[in-house]
Amino acid sequence: MEFVHVVVLLGGGLVAGVINAMAGGGSLLTVPLLVFADVPGNTANGSNRVGVLANSFSAASTFRRLGVAGLAGIGRILGPAVVGSLIGSIVVSQLADDTFERVFGFVMIPILILSLRKPDVAAMADRPQWPTWLTTVVFFGIGLYGGAFQAGVGLMLIVALSRAGVDLVVANNIKVIVTFVFTVFALPVFIINGDVEWAPALVLAAGLALGGFIGAHITVAGGEKVIRPVLVAAVVVFAGRLLGLYG
Repeated sequence: MEFVHVVVLLGGGLVAGVINAMAGGGSLLTVPLLVFADVPGNTANGSNRVGVLANSFSAASTFRRLGVAGLAGIGRILGPAVVGSLIGSIVVSQLADDTFERVFGFVMIPILILSLRKPDVAAMADRPQWPTWLTTVVFFGIGLYGGAFQAGVGLMLIVALSRAGVDLVVANNIKVIVTFVFTVFALPVFIINGDVEWAPALVLAAGLALGGFIGAHITVAGGEKVIRPVLVAAVVVFAGRLLGLYG
C-alpha cells in the first residue's frame, strides 16, 4: 500500500466507525474507500468484513458487560440469517469486480435513504408481531443481503427485530450478535476465494475500532447532525464513481 492509502483508510475507517456508532451505514463509506485504495470490488467487499467482525465483537462484548439480556429464542433469528448470509456471500463472490462495483453503487443510494429516514421503531413495536414463518423469511432475506453487501444491514435488523416484538435495547444487543455470527460464516467464503487483502483490511479495522470509541462519545454530546451531511456527501461522490459517472 502507498502511504496515502494508509492515511485514507485509517481516516475513513475512523469516520465510518463514528458513523456506525451514531447512525449506522459505515460500510457505505468503507467499501468505496477500499476501492479508492486500489482494492478490487469483491476484494474490497470481503476485506471490509474484517473490520465489521471486530466492531460487532466489541459491541456484543460491551452489551454483555453491561448486563443486557433477552437472548432467549435468538436461534429462530440466527438460523435463517446465517443460512442467508452464506448464500449471499457465495453468490456475490462470483461477481466480476466491475460488476460488483456497479451493483454496489446502485445499492448505496436506497440504503443511504433508509439510514437517513430511520423508521419509528418504537411505534413498530406496538404493531402486531410477525408470525414465525414471516420472521424466518425476513431474517433469511436480511442474512442474504448482509452476506452479499453488509452496508446498512444493522438498521434492517433493528427494524425487523422491532416488528418481531423485541425491546429496542435488546434488539441492539441481538443486532450486533447476529451481525457478528453471520460475518463469522461469510468472511471465510471471501477468504477461500482470495477476496481479502489483509494489509488494507487491518488498517481499516484499526480506524473503525478507534472511530467506534470516539463515536460513542460524540453521540452523547449530540453530534449526529454534524456527521450525517458527511455521510451523504461521501456516499453520493463514491456512488457516482462506482457507477462510472466520472473518473
